[in-house]
Amino acid sequence: MKKPIRVAVTGAAGNIGYALVFRLASGAVFGPDQPVAINLIEVPQVVEKLKGVVLELDDCAFPLVKDVVATADPAEGFKDCDWCLLVGSKPRGPGMERADLLKDNGRIFVGQAKAIAANASPDVRILVVGNPCNTNCLIAMNNAPSIPKDHWFAMTRLDENRAASMLAKKAGVDVTEVSNVAIWGNHSPTMYTDFYHATIGGKSVVEAIGDEAWLQGEFQSLVGKRGAAVIAARGASSAASAANAALETVKSLVTATPAGKWHSVCVCSDGSYGVPAGLICSFPITSDGKGGHKIVQGLPVSEFSKAAIAKTVAELLAEKETVKDMLA
Repeated sequence: MKKPIRVAVTGAAGNIGYALVFRLASGAVFGPDQPVAINLIEVPQVVEKLKGVVLELDDCAFPLVKDVVATADPAEGFKDCDWCLLVGSKPRGPGMERADLLKDNGRIFVGQAKAIAANASPDVRILVVGNPCNTNCLIAMNNAPSIPKDHWFAMTRLDENRAASMLAKKAGVDVTEVSNVAIWGNHSPTMYTDFYHATIGGKSVVEAIGDEAWLQGEFQSLVGKRGAAVIAARGASSAASAANAALETVKSLVTATPAGKWHSVCVCSDGSYGVPAGLICSFPITSDGKGGHKIVQGLPVSEFSKAAIAKTVAELLAEKETVKDMLA
């Protein structure tokens, strides 16, 4: 039998955590023959609720699950983990400025980073889902210098999925016809949803949609503000779709990317496309299926794209400045 992959999930009793742990346990991420061990981490006041998640995992009798740990102790929660899914974060409250949210969550991610560095597997990979995910990831990465920078990720797969779905509906085709949408920059309304290199049924998106003004304008806004639209409609933020995107991100990172394809994820910039090195920025990425990944190189960047990427990168730099006292 293969050695179990141990996965830590913070905020495991929350809506996103609850939506993802059962699919993780089912084999949907690492495969139908790969055992898993799951460490569920919560804040002390929610540990009792977390016990219910453990009971339900037991009741599912997943054959691949070999161990479940439920704890409020980060040292115990991250011990020997191969993957850490950092889902839990403080939500933005009424009247709260983004800068306040960055600082409040930053302190959480400083502590988690130190606990991961001290207790997780030496080859650990970390995906930050909790928002503002780019800068939370930046803070964590800088507070765990022993962990290679290319082991840190933040999530924009949800934005890629949203964009693909919208394009499919606009073109009147199945979503499987849409390929190579790329998300650049920050997971925020400033993100750039790059349609210029995407295709629908083998045709360029511009040709298939036939409305470049819509693609440059309304489409960008629809993707960037989709999270707010979900909150307005259901009275709560995205949960199932965010959980799905987190698991798809991990699966894409551990699976070799098909030739000619890519997926979107925030990684530590190496200076590609003029993005300052060291920023956690979303790029189109390919994975080798062996734990490695690369930023897709050589893509032509239009003047519209350059301006859009510059705008979202400027926001990332501003956020970095806001939390500079937490960057070790």
